[in-house]
Amino acid sequence: MTITSMPQPTLPAQPEEPLAEDVILGVDTHKDVHVAAVITVLGALLAHQQFPATAAGYHQLLAWARSFGALRRAGVECTGSYGAALTRFLSRENVQVIEVNQPDRALRRKRGKTDAVDAEAAARAVLSGRADVTPKSGEGPAADMRVLRLAKESAVKARTQAKNQLKAVLLGVDPALREALSTLSNTALIARCADLADAGDAAVFTLRLLARRIQQLTAEVKELTRRVSKAVHRCHPQLLDIIGVGPDSAAALLIAAGDNPERLASEASFAALCGVSPVEQSSGKTQRRRLNRGGNRQANAALYRIVVTRIRRDARTRLYLERRTKQGMSKREIIRCLKRYVAREIYRQIQPASALAASSSAA
Repeated sequence: MTITSMPQPTLPAQPEEPLAEDVILGVDTHKDVHVAAVITVLGALLAHQQFPATAAGYHQLLAWARSFGALRRAGVECTGSYGAALTRFLSRENVQVIEVNQPDRALRRKRGKTDAVDAEAAARAVLSGRADVTPKSGEGPAADMRVLRLAKESAVKARTQAKNQLKAVLLGVDPALREALSTLSNTALIARCADLADAGDAAVFTLRLLARRIQQLTAEVKELTRRVSKAVHRCHPQLLDIIGVGPDSAAALLIAAGDNPERLASEASFAALCGVSPVEQSSGKTQRRRLNRGGNRQANAALYRIVVTRIRRDARTRLYLERRTKQGMSKREIIRCLKRYVAREIYRQIQPASALAASSSAA
């Protein structure tokens, strides 16, 4: 007797949970509040909302944006100032942050200006691919050097102003005192004025006050310079082995690149960041390029100082200068070329080896 098994009923397939739709976040940043907008990958606006620029506000903004779908990309304005803290927070939450410039002025005149419109425009810039720049991380030695150099530049400017004021006051003091001080060097003059006795004369009191201010600012400049040099030696000491590169110039270039230099796709992008890449200005039968007036001007000035130092002390640079001069190029044009070459050399030193290998394989 053959026993046949009964057919088992087929269970209905369990419905899979639908995957959350991708959404894109755009944020218009301000000092006290941030305005956010969320759009779909098809460009439909879902909502916009205002949040306080605080730690709790950042968590609220992220939870609100994720309530509409899977959040993987966010366009943020002013990632180096008002949006710096938000950028770091979103990056830690595994959201790709893309730096967005301010909206086009023609579009702003056509559509008007509101924070919600700007936030939506930031999201649409990411969606269209018009914005594709990875912002600086804002955490690391480069960020530390940026604030140190900021304080140093203000101290140097204030010291120069105090020196000019001291010499202006010196013209109106008692002739005997003026003649005794006028023959001294700047260092001796400041030291002598700082030790002047207070005899009730307003001019003498002002001289002593300004001299002591100069001494205090000089001490600040020295301490800030020491800290900047220490930071450069700690993160990229190989830069100081390059001819013409000192701690201050190295710091300016590292600040421009940021703590995540791998965000720069190629050495040409670093040159553009420093404002040493030529810009096409051709029309009709005219084929020419003009000077790039954009980019980080502090980094551009650092490259200029390096080139000037090499012209004075580097034999290869002097030979290049002579050869190009014979070809009919002016000295300004030669310096522009040299700055471009130095930018390429600096890029290879600050870029991680893995990023260099990836860029060379892609090329």
